[in-house]
Amino acid sequence: MHSTFPFYSQPRTPFMYDTKIVEIVVICIVTTCTFIIILPGIRGKQRLSWLLKVLTSLFIGAVILAVNFTRDWEVGSVTTTTVYKSFSNAMVNVSIGLWVGLKGVNITLSGIPIQQLNETINYNEEFDWDSGMHFEKDYEESLERGLPNPILYVAEKFTMNSPCRLHQQYSISAYYSSALMWLAFCSWIFCNLLFSMPVLIYGIYMMFATALCILISLISFASVSQTKCSIQFGIAVLQTRFGLSFWISLGTGTFCLILSLVLITVYIADQNILRRFFNDIDVAKDLTSNKEEGSLLDDNRTIMLHEML
Repeated sequence: MHSTFPFYSQPRTPFMYDTKIVEIVVICIVTTCTFIIILPGIRGKQRLSWLLKVLTSLFIGAVILAVNFTRDWEVGSVTTTTVYKSFSNAMVNVSIGLWVGLKGVNITLSGIPIQQLNETINYNEEFDWDSGMHFEKDYEESLERGLPNPILYVAEKFTMNSPCRLHQQYSISAYYSSALMWLAFCSWIFCNLLFSMPVLIYGIYMMFATALCILISLISFASVSQTKCSIQFGIAVLQTRFGLSFWISLGTGTFCLILSLVLITVYIADQNILRRFFNDIDVAKDLTSNKEEGSLLDDNRTIMLHEML
């Protein structure tokens, strides 16, 4: 007897990450290659410091932009044997995955082995929570398409009517986390602009603000993890943990914080060190020339006083 169900659509497997991430990575790679090409035209020790500044700045900006579109801020998976689809007692051995991001959630279902019941079990379904109605619409479409029971069961936990209230918690938390990440990106832009001007201290302040925005964004997202709702398949429980995007963001925010504190300390100790590092040669020359002009004026005044006496 044939075990497939003709009224179900075939599995849809969208890419786990937003295509904007690929665009961001390509832009950063092209920009880096461009700077490396013109690097030989920079003289002396400035070449190394200039390359270090460019690569560090591009890395920070790329991370801030990319994590807004990733789906692995919080991830989890469980392997279990469960009912495959409605109106059937057929059991399958599968791995169920949950991928949570700032824009929505992905639910994956992979058969072990992938070929069971005369069909390929390989699903990756996307549910956005830009608004409550958007998520509900995605869930209703999933019901109409007859997706497997494990996907519908996990997605139901995130609906607005679910007693778990995961949708409200995650959507609000993700909204503020995303807003703070965009604020961090704006701070990063101002930081780069100010570092190119003779106002280094304000550039350092903006780097400190960038670090604070990233870290507060992570705190906002992590607050949801304190309120867990059990996603259980028999005796197996789908447990989540922080994903790669969360840890990369934490590392980037910590790096920005430490770097800004180090730069403030160096600025207080000796401003000329930072001016040389940021190639602020003109300002240093202006200060030197002003001092020389001041000393010449003092000498001229002294000579004139002697002549008058």
